[in-house]
Amino acid sequence: MSKPEFVYVIYIQAPCEKVWDALIDPEMTKDYWSRHRNRSDWSLGASWRHEDYDDPSQVHVVGTVLESERPHRLVLSWAPPEHADDPDKVSRVTFTIEDEFGSTKLTVVHDDLDPESLRDISSGWPVVLSSLKTMLETGASLPMTRRRWKNEN
Repeated sequence: MSKPEFVYVIYIQAPCEKVWDALIDPEMTKDYWSRHRNRSDWSLGASWRHEDYDDPSQVHVVGTVLESERPHRLVLSWAPPEHADDPDKVSRVTFTIEDEFGSTKLTVVHDDLDPESLRDISSGWPVVLSSLKTMLETGASLPMTRRRWKNEN
């Protein structure tokens, strides 16, 4: 039986390179991803971590860079740190960034999900990606994503 996936497509009035940078630049992610940053050197096979911007010892997601083709494709394994060695708890996120009629089409596919993870990311990705779009198009992210969400540690 295959595991569920979550797919989200959003169009952003910004160049592909700027969308790529926004996904990996900690100074940008902190504003649209509730005070978090993604840390890695982004090379193929490198480890990456999604950590609290102000306290990097608080790591919420870890993984490996499975593909890195700047500025069009980034694929990451994704797991809570405590489950990083459990293949049943590791999922995958694919960011596909394409130029489409002068805008950027960003497709996020998060697959190999267990039901609990599907529920969590189904409410998380739309907020994060909407705030990313708003930030790139207006210069300011959504106010709700510039602070930590209450359900976090």
